[in-house]
Formats: sequence, C-alpha cells, structure tokens
Amino acid sequence: MAARAESTVLADSTVLTGARVVLPTGVVENGRVRVEDGRIAEAGPAPSVEGCPGELDLTGHWVVPGFVDMHNHGGGGASFTSGSADEVLKGVRTHQEHGTTTLVASTVTGEMDFLARRAGFLSELVEQGDLAGIHFEGPFISPCRKGAHSESLLRHPDPAEVRKLLDAARGTARMVTLATELPGGIDSVRLLAEHGVIAAIGHTDATYEQTTVAIEAGATVATHLFNAMPPLGHRAPGPIAALLEDERVTVELINDGTHLHPAALELAFHRAGADRVALITDAMDAAGFGDGIYQLGPLEVEVKEGVARLAEGGSIAGSTLTLDTAFRRAATVDRLPVTDIVRAISANPARLLGLDDRVGSLEPGKDADLVILDADFAVVGVLRRGEWVVRPQLG
Repeated sequence: MAARAESTVLADSTVLTGARVVLPTGVVENGRVRVEDGRIAEAGPAPSVEGCPGELDLTGHWVVPGFVDMHNHGGGGASFTSGSADEVLKGVRTHQEHGTTTLVASTVTGEMDFLARRAGFLSELVEQGDLAGIHFEGPFISPCRKGAHSESLLRHPDPAEVRKLLDAARGTARMVTLATELPGGIDSVRLLAEHGVIAAIGHTDATYEQTTVAIEAGATVATHLFNAMPPLGHRAPGPIAALLEDERVTVELINDGTHLHPAALELAFHRAGADRVALITDAMDAAGFGDGIYQLGPLEVEVKEGVARLAEGGSIAGSTLTLDTAFRRAATVDRLPVTDIVRAISANPARLLGLDDRVGSLEPGKDADLVILDADFAVVGVLRRGEWVVRPQLG
C-alpha cells in the first residue's frame, strides 16, 4: 500500500521545560521532558540550573501523554469503514491534530465478506504504523440495541465467523464488540480471549446474570457504557451494574455532553475508579469536519450542531467528538483530577491494547507521544514519535 500519513516536521527543540508534566506518579510542577531519536529520554523535575539553548519554555502549560483512542470510526470527512487509504489517513491526521497519537480503527456492521476484505485493507495501515489495530463493532450485536447499525445485516456471534474476521485482520484485530447473550456469544468470548483479542460487551440486551457469565468467560471491556444497553434498574440491574462492579472490566465512556449526563459519568468514575475507565470518541467521519449528511455503513446520518443522528429514526449515530474535547470537558465540567483524566484517556487504553510498553505515559524509553495543553486545556502542541504534528506557537 503506497499511501502514507502526511509527513511531519522533526522537532527542532527536543527539550520541553517549565510545564506541569503529568507522570504516572503524579504531576510535576516546573517539569522537563527531553526527547531523543523519537523517544522520551527524560521526564521529571527540571534541573535548578539555568536552561540550555533550544529549550521550549512551556510555563503555564500542561504536558500530558498522547491520547489513545480505542474506539473510533473516522474523522475529517473520512470513514474507516469505507474510505480509501488516503481518506483513512486524512481521518487519522485529523485526530492526531487533536492529540490522539494512537488510534484503533473501528468498523460498523456490514456483510461478512465486506468486513473481511476491509480488515485486510486496514491491517496494512496497522503494519505501516498509521493505525494501532482494528475494532469490529458489529455485526454480532443485538437487534434490540442496534443503535446506528443496519438490522438486516446483524447476525449471531458464531465463533467460526468471528474467527474469519480475526484471520482476515492478520493479527491486527484488537477488539470485537458482541452481544454476548446471543447464541454463540460465550464461545466467541472464549475464542477472542484465547487469541489475545479484547471481547467487549456492547449493543446488548443482556441481563445482569448473563453479563456476569460473559465476564467469567473472558470479556473485559464495556463498549460505550450506558449507551445501547438496558438502563440500570433497581430490580433488574442489567449489564451496567455487572460491568461497573467487576474489577476485571474497563468501561468505555463518550464524554461529549450528548451521550452521557455528567452524573452518569461521575457514577462510572466513582464506582469503577479511574483505573477502569477509558475515554473514547466513537467518532464518525464528521468529527473535525462539520455538520451535514454522512454515511455510516449503509445508513444515512445527519449531523446538526455537532450531534450525529440517523436520518431515519433519529437514533444517535456515533459522535463528532475528538479526545481533546473529552479531556477539556472532563477537567472543566466534570471537575476530574487531571491525573485521573490522563489514566482514562492514555494509560488505560494503552494497557488494554497491549501497547503500554511504548505509549500511554511519559516515561523514559517510550515513544515521544505527548500533548501540550494551555491553562484552559486547549491543545497547542502535539508530538508523535518525536515529530511535530502541531507545532506550538508561543508568544
């Protein structure tokens, strides 16, 4: 595959100093990050001696790890389900400019042969390093909770068909979302666990008891918790209670102000804890592109005032969210500690994806993926593998 992500400019300053640097151990005031050969060489307190030429003074700013989005369908006008290589890379670049330095491409429900071909196509971009993996959201989901998926294309999670998609992805599949209560669901969870692929419970009509069985079988993620599943009930608690209470499960949250009320987000953080939350976008191609009419798989979507809904029926159809907005909202609206937000937006998804040896935190030896935020948590700089995606323009 000849297409490549748009070239970036090598960082002309490899030393960032003076900012609040968020490390796994906490926030370092007046911190310092040194980058060499695309990797972090140093991250910690700035020395008390006078700085050297070439340092980038980031006083009044934050330096946080690059964001890791494990559930994303597109952006910049491009769909990961149907776009060409150039279009997919345009979508990837759009999210990079908003701080997402590691991105998993999510598909939507389609014919099995089409999804298998698409997996082979996307796997090449994973192998090139432009994507971090593939997430199959559908077709193995409940028609009762289908959301923005075509009901006519839904099917039971037959392990043989799940295996077909894994084989087509050539080792690049990272996650499969299933309604595990459907015939074949539990056996498919076990298959995914055996192959080191995340089994995510989502678009499900499962009971509390059925959900606990799926977790015991190896399911470890809740796909966009609260959305596309039965609501929490006091007599029939459903999947939400089971997913929140089990220490083995990480819950995805879409923090765009549309998918979740702030009280629901607070409940999830309080019950699961910051180490078991992954902030995601569930973005569609309208992310970073604007209002209009779009396609999500075979379905038409209307985006109005930044909210995506199916043109027929009005169901929410993914989001137009970018992770910098999710970060800023978590800090300014939800009033979460920045250290907790960094866990949820970087460290936790990196760990789930098996990439935490390279990304997800600011530690020596890891990829130089980082985001510079101003005092209002707006992105002013993005560094990916030691190259500027967004170069800071500081006064």
